Order: sequence, then structure tokens, then C-alpha cells
Amino acid sequence: MTNPLFDMTGKVALITGSTKGIGRSIAEEMARCGAKVVISSRKADVCEQVAGELKEQGFEAIAIPCHVGKKDDLQNLVDKTLETWGQIDVLICNAATNPVYGPTQDMTDEAWDKIMDTNVKGTFWLTQMVLPHMAERGDGQVVLLSSIAGIRGNTVIGTYGVSKAAEAALARNLAVEWGPRGIRVNSIAPGLVRTDFAKALVEDPERLKRVEEKTPLRRIGEPVDIAGLAVFLSTKASAYITGQVIVADGGETVG
Repeated sequence: MTNPLFDMTGKVALITGSTKGIGRSIAEEMARCGAKVVISSRKADVCEQVAGELKEQGFEAIAIPCHVGKKDDLQNLVDKTLETWGQIDVLICNAATNPVYGPTQDMTDEAWDKIMDTNVKGTFWLTQMVLPHMAERGDGQVVLLSSIAGIRGNTVIGTYGVSKAAEAALARNLAVEWGPRGIRVNSIAPGLVRTDFAKALVEDPERLKRVEEKTPLRRIGEPVDIAGLAVFLSTKASAYITGQVIVADGGETVG
């Protein structure tokens, strides 16, 4: 690492939902910056595969499966990370769900609860578990993955947007509460990114073209576009930034 502003050597980064898409890209880029990374998602075999691929490249990685909507799973994730490496310097809350598409009026109680429990309550639980450990050391960086769906209205993923607005609000509150203990908390609001979440649109050339034409940069995002921002928010490069929602959408919300 030639630039100390982005050096993560010796840091432990716990990244949820890190076996594919944005989460995996964040894990890869943080590993390249010197971090020890925790690979986590629901399926143990996939976690092991991704961690193994990183280790084959010479990086330090462990696999800990976790369903972020289950409190016991989250506690196990934190406990095993601390047992292995003794600290958590960076927490990236990326895992999320959106099981339904359609108007909020048609949302069932079950679907609402699943979205809120996974995206909001799970994030709340995990930060509760990790932040006290960071405070003991007087340093830590937390990044919550929000969305531009939490900034503006949407006719098909409105409830998901509500959950992502809640995560952005959680980041602001945690930043105020934990800032005096040396902890920074921010959130990222991605636009449309080439992941499984956007698979239906990405695989439709006409729809994709229409979206790209409405975006100032004339393209949708790639996972690494968000990973670079996560690295920035987790290193000394952003040492005076906390409580913010950073939009990364190619200019979509301003175009």
C-alpha cells in the first residue's frame, strides 16, 4: 500500500452479504488494501468458497455463515470474528432483502415484517453488538448500505425504500451517539448496480438502454463503484466524515 490514507493493513473488516455483488466486491477491495475480511452470507458452502478464493490470492479471510434476520446468528458472527482475530475495526452492513415488488398498498404484513426485520432490525442488532467493542479501542468505522430508494419515492419497491431510509437515519443517530468514542458511521445510497437485485432489468436491453439514457454518466453502476466508496469511508481518507449519506448513482437523482 503506497498511500497511507487508504491503508487497511491489520484491520479486521466484517462484511455481511459478502459472497456476491456489492458485498463481495467490498470484501475484495478491502483485502487488496490489507484488511483481514470476514465473508458472511446465509449459505456456509458459498461463504467457504469465496473465502477460499481470497486466500488463494494471498489475502486473509474467514467464512462465517449468518442470516442477518436472526439475532443468534448475528451474535455468533461477532463472537467467532472476535475469537479468531480479537477485534472488529470495520463493519459493513450490506446484507438485505426485498421479497416483493409492487405498490405499498398490496404489501402483506409478512412481507413488511421480513423486509424490516432483515434490513433494519438486523442492522440495529449487529451495530449494538459491534460498537461497544470498537468503543473499547477508541476507533472504528461503520458503513450501512442504504439506497436511492430511501431518498425518493418508488412505485414497486416502496417498502424496501422505507427500510433503506431507516438505515440512513440509523447511521446519523449512531454517528452522534458514538462519535465521542472515536467511531464514525456513514451510509451509502447506491443507484442501480449490476447485481442479482437488478438482474431482470440488466438482462432486458431496451429497458437497460432507457435507464442509461436518463443517467448523466450514461451507464449503470458496477459493484466495484460502491466498493471504492466503502473503502474510502472505512479509512483515514474520510477521517472527518461521519453521519452522512453518500449517493453513488451516476447522477441519476440529479439528472
